[in-house]
Amino acid sequence: MNYREALAWLYATQRFGIKLGLENIERLLAALPGSGSETAAPCKVIHVAGTNGKGSVCAMIEAIARAAGYRTGLFTSPHLISFRERILVNGEMISEDEVAGGLTEIRELIGDWDPHPTFFEIATALALQHFQKTRCEILVLETGMGGRLDATNAVQSSVSVITPIDFDHEKWLGHSIDQIAKEKAGIIKPRTPVISAPQRPEAEVIIRQRAEECDAPLQFVNDPWTKTRIALRGDHQKMNAALAIAALQATDIKVSDDATARGLSSVEWSARFQIWNEHIVIDGAHNPASARILAQTWREEFGDEHATILLAILRDKNAAEIVQAFAPIATRFVLPQIRSERALPPNELAEVLSAITPSLPYSITPFVAEAISAAQRTSERVLITGSLHFAGEALAFLRGEPNALEECAQ
Repeated sequence: MNYREALAWLYATQRFGIKLGLENIERLLAALPGSGSETAAPCKVIHVAGTNGKGSVCAMIEAIARAAGYRTGLFTSPHLISFRERILVNGEMISEDEVAGGLTEIRELIGDWDPHPTFFEIATALALQHFQKTRCEILVLETGMGGRLDATNAVQSSVSVITPIDFDHEKWLGHSIDQIAKEKAGIIKPRTPVISAPQRPEAEVIIRQRAEECDAPLQFVNDPWTKTRIALRGDHQKMNAALAIAALQATDIKVSDDATARGLSSVEWSARFQIWNEHIVIDGAHNPASARILAQTWREEFGDEHATILLAILRDKNAAEIVQAFAPIATRFVLPQIRSERALPPNELAEVLSAITPSLPYSITPFVAEAISAAQRTSERVLITGSLHFAGEALAFLRGEPNALEECAQ
């Protein structure tokens, strides 16, 4: 398969849905040369779970380690524009040829498997094989969902990192904080150090219990990092930086103060309060907790200034709480139809808006491009938010690049 044929096959596996469990990924890693967990033994593996901040913490860990001279592998999800964003070595995306070759090998291997591996299991195996081939010294793995049954949990980690736990993916992870925390804390492994952000009391109890059961050293990081500049905006990123630094220290990875400063000052993570230009801000806040953090960061950056908010939300999210978080910084909302089958239709989102913020005007547009073009003609700042899928589609339009859905169709 060439690159686009390989991606078309991979995206077709989404019909198998989300299947939490480790049996399939363990079978796949065992069968695929160069991807099994045993190959990660010479590496340091930093495994990150949580509800919000996972990607930023992963990006910071990778940036600091790379600044210190280590060869790094970074696996994150979802991607914004290109699938290749998920798999980085030393900050460089996996090549199209590597994706095509790796997926061709996997397709031939699993053609008659029942159950068939899912999209995320295949992507995880592809990443681990690529990291082994490129001789990475430090792997940073972000969970896709949860932790206990997430495909990334098939790898033995050197340290487990847990960012703040809040409500998200309740359909799969549970409808209470302690249920969600049990899934996230599932990445804690026997006698493996654990680094955690400050947590809600009920989540902290679960994390402490799991760490004790596993005889795993546990450290809660309570003080934000303030010693050096952080390229990512928002006070919450200071706590993410502190987590990243503590994770590296717990893994006995030697990093100088200079490397830490250079890594944090140069770290990039798209669609996290990304100031595209003086007029447009893009942030993929996709659940109530991240929406509240985004609103606070907006105030930190722009004071009492309000925004035209371009908002698109996925159907399984708590739209009402997200709208409540954004309403105090909004002058009006623009609701585009995005290219995701999971999106909440704009007319249904409009009903939520009308119930919560009846005095705020809104408009519905059929296309993201139309919404952005119209918003750019206003005099006030524009905030594009509500979903990482939406953020990716908006970035693709602004960059003039094919978006994630078009990537495999060309």
